Order: sequence, then structure tokens, then C-alpha cells
Amino acid sequence: MTSSALSFPIIRTAGLDGMLVTFADALSEPSNRATLAFSAAVRARDWAGVQEVSTSLASVFLRFDNTALQHEALKDLLWALLEEQDWQQAPLPPGRRLWRVPTVFGTDLAPQLAEAADAAGLTEAQAIESLGSARVRVLTIGFAPGQPYLGPLGAEWNLPRQTALTPQVPTGALVLAISQFVLFATTAPTGWRHVGQTGFRGFDLDRPEPIALRPGDEMIFTPVSRSDYDRFCAEDSQYGGASREGIPA
Repeated sequence: MTSSALSFPIIRTAGLDGMLVTFADALSEPSNRATLAFSAAVRARDWAGVQEVSTSLASVFLRFDNTALQHEALKDLLWALLEEQDWQQAPLPPGRRLWRVPTVFGTDLAPQLAEAADAAGLTEAQAIESLGSARVRVLTIGFAPGQPYLGPLGAEWNLPRQTALTPQVPTGALVLAISQFVLFATTAPTGWRHVGQTGFRGFDLDRPEPIALRPGDEMIFTPVSRSDYDRFCAEDSQYGGASREGIPA
């Protein structure tokens, strides 16, 4: 069966102790909204035997004790919850935060801004205005601990990955591809374009909350000068001068 013939949502077993609820075969704002809202609802039910609930861009994964909760029983619980409402129209869960992160776009710190701007048909100044004013959601966290995928960005930023690999970007690098940002939580190679640099540390085991962000949080990457960036990093080695505030429910 082709993906276009599938009817969502879909519940699939994932091994002996996993269940996957999928809302779409591609990322969209509604499918991610459904993922976040449904995962929060599953956690709130606190079903006996469910040991873990996590999300991807458009799916919710449950790990469970199959000696306490049988597959078919869990499927019945999940279908009953799915039928309670249209999850793609559901309110996002409470407790989300808006982060404003000082960011240097371009310069030697983020050397691929010009390439990305040209691919989007924009000048560098227009690219900075577009990327620096975008309010993006933490769609999911993955690849590395505390590393968010953020979006969606406008259609002009639906750029493919590079054909070559950048050997390494630093912690706090803001990279771009396929209408999404990724904010790197560690140094790593990437096939995405490095367009901004922040002092934000998404993961630190020495903090009370090692992972700074939660799926559903929102972020704005505020353009700043190199001198202001250096000052923010010197004053705040954890978050590079980022501020956060609660998002009203």
C-alpha cells in the first residue's frame, strides 16, 4: 500500500513493548499539533503499564510493560482516546515557553547564510529579517540529547540539504534545511546550512534540567551584532543571553 492510500491516524506495533501512533506521513503544523496534544493526553491518563511516551515530528511512541498491558488492550485505549476529538485541531499542551535567543546571522561564525539566502532568492539582509523574525515551534527533540527541530519556516526556506557534508559545526549552531531550523546541542558534522550562531546550550548534565527545551516550546532567534553576542556569551555561558517567558494556554 502506498503512503497516499493510508488513512491517518494509524496505530502500529513496534516490537514486543512498543506502540506507534502516527498522524501523517509528512510534517505539517496540524500533524505536529496533533502529536504534541495527543502525547500530553496520554501522559495525563497515566495508564498502568505505560513506561515511556515520546514524540517525533508526526508520531507518538509508547513503550509499555507487556506483562501488565497487552497489545490489544493498549490499542483499544489509544483508539478510544483518538476518537475523543480531532487532534489536528486540538489546543497545544500547557506549560510551553517562548525563548528569545540572541543570534549572529552570517559572518565567519555562520558562514553559509549567503548561500542559503541566494537559494531562497533573497538578499542577506532580507534573509536575516525573515529568519530573525520567525517564531518557530520545537517540533521534536532528537539526533542528540536536547537538540530541537524547529519550524515550520516559510516556503522560501524549503531548501534541500547540501550535497556535501560540513565536517563540524559548533554547539549553538543554527542550521537550516527543508523549512526547518536545527539548533545544535553539541559539535557535530551536518549536511544542513549553518546560517546563525548562538550561545545557547541545549543540553548540560550539570543543570537541574539537563535538556533546556521541551517539544511545543517556541523560539525567536533575535539578530544581534558580534559584539553583543560576545557580551551575552560572557555573561551567560549556559544560554547566551536567551530569555524565556510562559506562553498563555
